[in-house]
Amino acid sequence: MKKRGTRDCLAEYNGIIKENDDIYRNLARIFGLSECSFWILYTLRTNDTALAQSEVCAYMYQPKQTVNSALKKMESEGYLKLEKGKDHRSKQISLTAGGIRLCERTVDRIIESERGALGRMTAEEQEMFLSLFHKYTDLLRQAMQDISRKE
Repeated sequence: MKKRGTRDCLAEYNGIIKENDDIYRNLARIFGLSECSFWILYTLRTNDTALAQSEVCAYMYQPKQTVNSALKKMESEGYLKLEKGKDHRSKQISLTAGGIRLCERTVDRIIESERGALGRMTAEEQEMFLSLFHKYTDLLRQAMQDISRKE
């Protein structure tokens, strides 16, 4: 195997990330969903419990305003309900029957495909993939914090 330099590895990594983003972006478009709406539905379907709006924002790493706009639109289309949480400040998000049907036609199929793709890796490959991705993310976060501290 040819040894690559850091610059080449970074370029390939960035290409892979962009390709993955493009896969999801195209599927959202095919399904007639905005990217934000797609990821809201995805987040709701991959969590076992009802989520507050703030939790969805945290899972998606998106600003509250962006998520709120998409939630309001999806609520007006009849796909979900926004209800006051126990503290009356947060909003709990739940899918309506129409929202569940939408998920079954869209994000549920994608989640199943993702599981299938990961399932084609051995258990060791899955662990290595996640371990190295976490390690890179942690190292990147540290390096970026160093930049922000200097600014």
